Amino acid sequence: MTVFLSRCVGLCLTLGLLLGYVSDSLAVPLQDVRIGVLAYRDQDATDATWQSTIEHLNKALPEYHFVLKQGDHQTLQHAIENGDVDFILTNPGHYVSLETLLGASRIATLEQYGRPSAENTLGTTVIARADRNDLSTLSDLKKQKLATTSPEGFTSYQVIWRELEALGLKPDADLQLLYTGLPMDNVWQAVENGKADAGAIRGCLLETLPNWQERFKVISPQPTTTLGCAVSSRLYPNWPLASLRYTNPGLARAVAVALLQMPPDKQGVSWAVPADYQSVHELFKELKIGPYQYLREPTLQHLAERYWPVLAIALLILVGWVIYTVRVEYLIQKRTLLLQNALKEGEAMRERMQASQEQADHLSRLSILGELSANLAHELNQPLAGIINYGQSLLRRQANGRLDPNALNQAASEIVTQAETAAGILGRVRSFARKRPPVREHRPIIRLVQDSLDLFSNMLSTPPTILLDAQLPPETCIQADPLQIQQVLLNLLKNGLDAMQDLPPEQRLLQVKVTMQDSLVSISVRDWGHGLQNDTIQHVFDAFYTTKENGLGLGLAICVGIAEAHGGQLTASTPEQGSGMIFTLLLPAHD
Repeated sequence: MTVFLSRCVGLCLTLGLLLGYVSDSLAVPLQDVRIGVLAYRDQDATDATWQSTIEHLNKALPEYHFVLKQGDHQTLQHAIENGDVDFILTNPGHYVSLETLLGASRIATLEQYGRPSAENTLGTTVIARADRNDLSTLSDLKKQKLATTSPEGFTSYQVIWRELEALGLKPDADLQLLYTGLPMDNVWQAVENGKADAGAIRGCLLETLPNWQERFKVISPQPTTTLGCAVSSRLYPNWPLASLRYTNPGLARAVAVALLQMPPDKQGVSWAVPADYQSVHELFKELKIGPYQYLREPTLQHLAERYWPVLAIALLILVGWVIYTVRVEYLIQKRTLLLQNALKEGEAMRERMQASQEQADHLSRLSILGELSANLAHELNQPLAGIINYGQSLLRRQANGRLDPNALNQAASEIVTQAETAAGILGRVRSFARKRPPVREHRPIIRLVQDSLDLFSNMLSTPPTILLDAQLPPETCIQADPLQIQQVLLNLLKNGLDAMQDLPPEQRLLQVKVTMQDSLVSISVRDWGHGLQNDTIQHVFDAFYTTKENGLGLGLAICVGIAEAHGGQLTASTPEQGSGMIFTLLLPAHD
């Protein structure tokens, strides 16, 4: 029996340990709920004011952990915008601004012992030192220095602003404002230290100061009997606790219910249903601030009074700008004259460069003619020899008495034909060799290529076989200088012929192909000569680079310049099959 009981006890202990372990392992960490609170007092005073509320929420909703995050107006607004708080606890003025700006929604209003209701429980007390017998009413504050926390302070500035406006006083014009910042203790300290003549603090705060009646006096005390403290203004609703747009609705309802069930603490703090904040809206609307800022229509005088430092700076900037403009205009005139002189010099240099380019092109053409001069002379010898033969034949027939009309007509016709042939050869050569400025003409490309081939063939005694493969419509045109394009083609034809000097005359073949590549006319010249190596092809278009013994290396360099001047290019490549080289001239087609 004893063994049985001991075993039962051991089993129970084991089960208890297991259940405790399981319970600990299933425990869920508490979720933080952050309540942003406007710290109008120092940190310790703020914590003491709201400690009972936080403790009640933590006890009523144990699945959550409620914490306070203190801050001023700007800090709390940034926290709401960034989602760093879940609820906001602030004064009525700040709440109305957040309600319009960020969608805050009140769920409960603060209630305190001794106050008539949550609707009329908050006001402003204007204080001065007890020895200031000259300050009794709010009208006496004219030209005096008034201490307040900031323009955003509800009870410390906005409420008393309304009261002063009702008396015809404008705080920013008729008073000297001293902004002390939070906490509000700075205000009454500035009054007591003589830094300010008077100060605006939250109602009922004065009564919490030790020996306050010996140190301070209340200016324009209102006849209130139920509030239990002296104020200098009308009364407004107490502080609200508000949820935000992103606050969980279920959590907001649970917090509202918990607050309404909270009993008054030692300081008499409890919570009631949300109060009506219409009186705060009326204050803002009357002052044209907060959500009613749009009602403010600034006049020129108001803007001048408010922004006179900015206007003074703007005036100085304007004067400086005028002086700067005059100086810049002078410098512009001076440098314009220098620029005009530089442009004239540049134009003269451009004309000299153009003349040099024309001279180089002319010399290049003459070089081609010089290299072909022997063949040209032989080509001219043929028609001249024919003319001489027919002339001598006529003389012999006349001496022998056998000159009949038919023989005379035949000889004369042949003489004319041969003379025209020689004249045509000389005319084309002369046209090619003459010096003139570049022009741009609308020319059919096939006709221009054919004329170049005829001129090349006519300058040779034994021209090579030239195959023209024109794959374009005859009407396809380019906008170019015909003479310069002819110069490029003659240079390519002559280089191809020079590359085939080692071949027998009957094997010398040049192929000229005219095609279209995208929007460019392609004119390729292929020879079947010895070709060039890859390292040589890379430098073949360089100036003064040549593979000929007596060459200057300027022909292809000039041809590249002509191609680029026409918006095209000149390339060199080796054929996929066979020997030789392929030089391709690409030119823009003209519609």
